[in-house]
Amino acid sequence: MSQVYIGYDFKVNPVQPGTEILIAELGYAGFESFVETEEGITAYIQKEEWNPNILEEIHILNSGEFKIEYTFSEIEQINWNSEWEKNFDPIEVDGKCSVRAPFHPIKNFEYEIVIEPKMSFGTGHHETTFMMLQFILENNFEGKTVLDMGCGTAVLAILAEMRGASKLDAIDIDEWCFENSLENIQRNDCENISVFLGDATLLGDKKYDVIIANINRNILLGDMPAYRKCLDKGGELYLSGFYNEDLPIIKEACNNLGFTFVENKEKNKWVAAKFKIQ
Repeated sequence: MSQVYIGYDFKVNPVQPGTEILIAELGYAGFESFVETEEGITAYIQKEEWNPNILEEIHILNSGEFKIEYTFSEIEQINWNSEWEKNFDPIEVDGKCSVRAPFHPIKNFEYEIVIEPKMSFGTGHHETTFMMLQFILENNFEGKTVLDMGCGTAVLAILAEMRGASKLDAIDIDEWCFENSLENIQRNDCENISVFLGDATLLGDKKYDVIIANINRNILLGDMPAYRKCLDKGGELYLSGFYNEDLPIIKEACNNLGFTFVENKEKNKWVAAKFKIQ
């Protein structure tokens, strides 16, 4: 892809969890790819999507908890595969699941997922994706219909199929994620996943046994009525993409729609939560 990008080099102190929070906020602002460095991250955004005030809504830059310095410049023709190959390490989830790139050696885990992440969110490295993978490993997906909303690389849908899900829909509003999900589904020999480009308006009258949504707080709150409509009695809802201070708001919204809170996980201030329709 021969496009012009703006690259930002951020130095973050302390590096963790500052880098993870910064990546999440930059992702919401339109940045497409992130390469972690020893001092922070390098973040990229297409020049046509960039504006001089792009960082005004990045709240962590004004936080007293972190010291963040940055420079930026225009960059042409980035070899994304080369960047990922230099910086993307495989991850292991609870000794059962490995998420790796095609160039990593096979580890012989029970579930081996091969992801070519490119510029899509969802390699398993981020806390939210990691915790959602844990939820899928811990719960029964055998024979269930599943929605992966905001699928990114489709890594969650892929693991859900490996865990026995019978029919899955993966939806993302980003065209790059849509294309990347198709590639990763084929790469992992998945047969039951359909990928769609769009948002919650695509759901209509569809019904699922399980909905997985790893997006962000505001989109989750806006889409929750559509999720409720798609789930019948016994249906499960797994949500992530928000901080621990947002959990009470998420719980209240779910409760108002008839969901019952089951449990949540927390990792570096990020939260993943499970709800159910009784």
